[in-house]
Amino acid sequence: MGLVLVVEDDDRIARLVSRALRDDGHVVERAGTGRDGLDTALATEFDLVMLDLMLPGISGVEILHRLVGSRPDQRVFILSAVPEIGTRVACLEAGAADFLVKPFAVAELVARVRARMRAPAPGPAQRSLSVGPICLDLRLRRASVSGRQVELSLREFLLLQHLMERTGQACSRAELLADVWGLLFDPGSNVVDVYIRRLRTKLDTPERVETVRNVGYRFIAE
Repeated sequence: MGLVLVVEDDDRIARLVSRALRDDGHVVERAGTGRDGLDTALATEFDLVMLDLMLPGISGVEILHRLVGSRPDQRVFILSAVPEIGTRVACLEAGAADFLVKPFAVAELVARVRARMRAPAPGPAQRSLSVGPICLDLRLRRASVSGRQVELSLREFLLLQHLMERTGQACSRAELLADVWGLLFDPGSNVVDVYIRRLRTKLDTPERVETVRNVGYRFIAE
């Protein structure tokens, strides 16, 4: 089904995860240190990188940032004993596709990996998206307003893209959490509202993103 890299220093967990994924049809490689994990992930195009956070050498958080910075489309699945919700949200905001806390049920792990692999292969890539004075370069992930380039973080870009693709439609916070952050649960934070406020300061007018009371937000074309 896919080529998976398991970056895990605990031999017992690495063997358990690797066996479960192989039994489900995946081809699995393993790295036992942060440095080996980063080097291996950058040397080969993996369908999924299964990443522990507490690794010898280079931390999983640094690996996540460097991987996503190099390959924005790389699926990174965090598998960690760190339980704090803040860490989970930070990793998802940094570009992780999913986060599963140890100890975990093997069946849930396999199901989540399947879900991340299930997305169909993209068709011909759309290169740009323009609504009013806002233009997005979807290949380079750059944004411009009336011809002036604006600096957006990865999450800001994905949030703006989601809203622009649904111009005139109300997008709920739950929808935005799921599509932009990959969160199938409400982390109990105001992360969506914070990012909306950031976006409004970077667009031509704050009214470009309208608040829909008791629902969420809507992108306005004119």
